[in-house]
Amino acid sequence: MAFARAVSFEGVDKDRIEQMKSEINQGERPPDVPATEVIVLHDPEAEKSLVILFFETEDDYKRGDETLSAMPAGDTPGRRTSVTKYDVAVRMTD
Repeated sequence: MAFARAVSFEGVDKDRIEQMKSEINQGERPPDVPATEVIVLHDPEAEKSLVILFFETEDDYKRGDETLSAMPAGDTPGRRTSVTKYDVAVRMTD
């Protein structure tokens, strides 16, 4: 079973999203974050964002969660408002 870490943020403007896109497209990923997939959702009008990371195992999730929880606030998209762990019950892709 896979696991997902969903993190919501406030205060995420378009410039910060563009900066994140650039970093991700360049292959930059925090060390010790063994996520298999990262999805960033953004509501530009509300300046809110939801970041979902998928992990294959519980150990990978724990390692990623510890690393991401320890990140300085300046490295995150905005002000973190919640962090939730989910079991991935159903997943469909093309």
